Amino acid sequence: MSKQPPKDKKNPFLEQMERQKRIKERMAKIKYKIAVLSGKGGVGKTTVAVNLAYTLAIRGYKVGLLDADIYGPDVPIALGINKKFPEGSEEGIEPILGPLNIRTMSLQYLLERDYDPVIWMGPLVVKAIQQLLSDVNWGELDYLIIDLPPGTGDEVLGIIKSIEDLTGLVVVVTPQKIAVSDARKAIAMAKIVKVPIIGVIENMRGFICPHCGKITYIFGKGGGEKAAKEFNIEFLGWLPLDVRIMEWTDEGKPFVAEENTELHTRFIEIVSKIEKRVEKISKELSKKVKNTETKNNTLFRAKK
Repeated sequence: MSKQPPKDKKNPFLEQMERQKRIKERMAKIKYKIAVLSGKGGVGKTTVAVNLAYTLAIRGYKVGLLDADIYGPDVPIALGINKKFPEGSEEGIEPILGPLNIRTMSLQYLLERDYDPVIWMGPLVVKAIQQLLSDVNWGELDYLIIDLPPGTGDEVLGIIKSIEDLTGLVVVVTPQKIAVSDARKAIAMAKIVKVPIIGVIENMRGFICPHCGKITYIFGKGGGEKAAKEFNIEFLGWLPLDVRIMEWTDEGKPFVAEENTELHTRFIEIVSKIEKRVEKISKELSKKVKNTETKNNTLFRAKK
């Protein structure tokens, strides 16, 4: 009995190279890529990412929002998007449009039931996130905001390594010692892998009483600001703990849409700082690239 010829197996190394090539092509059409990071969960990272994307869209930018928090994909809830199963086209998977035409993608769109868990090991999660970067037709954007998983594990490193020209990281932290300790690790990781840090946002600094307006510092204050000074990076600002954030988020409404609030005022100031930092980082990067090209050309001419 003759043996069947072996089935063609795809080379995983070649697959990864092809995927990385597609990511590079997709990202080349996006001016700024900002990842929102936290050292631990529960500090308001997704809330910041959603409101950052929304604010930039208000200002007239073309914005995309990638929900890369695979185990807790909450971006659709925070933006009030109830659609499922994105459509495909010749260009790839089409993002689902959110408010203000924000182009969004989340694993939540691919789950049949909202409560279905994602029970995947690290390498599979990294591959899934890379596919969201490579296969989604993001198109031409001014900003792509990436809501990273919490911590400094495989998933975060996988994204950072996949986007070669990542503009920078926004680190979100709450004021208490444990959260700040984890944020320090996230900041140190960013410095080790040489990714620019746009700045630190201290969330939930004080609880605003809905009755009298008095602020009580339940989690303390100033932890994020101290961490920023310690690592010599910009402190972008702080946000209070306001019960209405929960109410608005459950309704799928970004808090920054509520104009006559302290939250709105503070966050608008934070986004203005982010815009300035992004422009500065971009100019510094362009300068480094030009200097490198000049050196290479000089060496090439010298060899001739």
